[in-house]
Amino acid sequence: MYTKRIYKCIVLSMVKHDYIGLAVASHPGTSLVAVADDADNPSWVHERNEYFAREHNIPYIRNPENAFEEIEADFVIICSEAERHCDLAIRAANHGLNVISDKPMSNRLSECEKLVHSIKKNNVKYMLWNRNYLPSLLRTQQILSDKNLGLIHSFHVDFFFSKDSGLPKSSNNQLGKKIDWLTRQIEAHSDGSDGGVGVDPMGELMIEGCYPLGYFHFLTNDTIKSVFCSSMTHFHQVNFDNDVEDLASVSFESDHGILGSIAIGRIGAHSHPNIGEIRLHITCQNGSLVVAEPRPEIAQYYRNQPVDEYRNLRIGNANDLLLISNFINAMKGLEVPVLNEDTALHISKVVDACLKSSKIGLQVPVA
Repeated sequence: MYTKRIYKCIVLSMVKHDYIGLAVASHPGTSLVAVADDADNPSWVHERNEYFAREHNIPYIRNPENAFEEIEADFVIICSEAERHCDLAIRAANHGLNVISDKPMSNRLSECEKLVHSIKKNNVKYMLWNRNYLPSLLRTQQILSDKNLGLIHSFHVDFFFSKDSGLPKSSNNQLGKKIDWLTRQIEAHSDGSDGGVGVDPMGELMIEGCYPLGYFHFLTNDTIKSVFCSSMTHFHQVNFDNDVEDLASVSFESDHGILGSIAIGRIGAHSHPNIGEIRLHITCQNGSLVVAEPRPEIAQYYRNQPVDEYRNLRIGNANDLLLISNFINAMKGLEVPVLNEDTALHISKVVDACLKSSKIGLQVPVA
């Protein structure tokens, strides 16, 4: 009798958002078998790992290499601090395990390049988590593939997250001290605004830039050759204190001659009734597309509604499960991960070029 194979997953650190872990747990073709992390991590890391392990009734092993040896698994998911993404991924790849990583690939370009080398060397699959399989983007890809609109001439993305990052800029700081980045990210975990968790401060280009850049690659199959970027800290005191942007504007040119732009920022919960303003404008030879990324959606309002609950509910959103299905097919050799190591490395290079451009005020080629 044929039994469907279940692909087993080790969680390598669960200190950030749990959406990847929940996607693996809910997909019929995958299962969580353990949480693992290094023993020398601080207590808050172990507390989050232990909580997730208890919630899913799986062991927590304080040594990834022991977990690789003791637990049968096919792949890992990595939801650690950004600066540990590549180290954990390389260690898993060296044991022959496929890798799904939370974004960014890393906040250090040199680490990204080491990881890509390890992925190729060990012949394993890699995916950077993304939003490319949202209903609106899948439909946009289909429309563009029909060729009726002709060649793409320009591509713009507004990507504004209406999440807070603590005190607004220029707020009175009673202690008279700069806000510590990691301390703020740890406390932000409760409301889901800890996308930049880690010791090293990260601005929105580093934290969220993979999403609009991922859209561009997904919908055009093109790469970016040069960028011009302007950035500033406009909204949040923690970004100002740690010299990282919360608002940026990017202009770019692709290898195939598409002119593009991205406006990106973390604009604060008071600025928008829902997740934020996320919209794509694509101008083609014979027409244009305007894509509202979160839609279709239903707005809900009721008495005593929690302040951290989104008013607008996405409908038909199977993004997370579709990403897991794509990765299963990649492990089977049937598909390529929708955002694989090569694209993830290119995105990291684009972000690095943007940060350099914003500092020197000049156009910068993408390495």
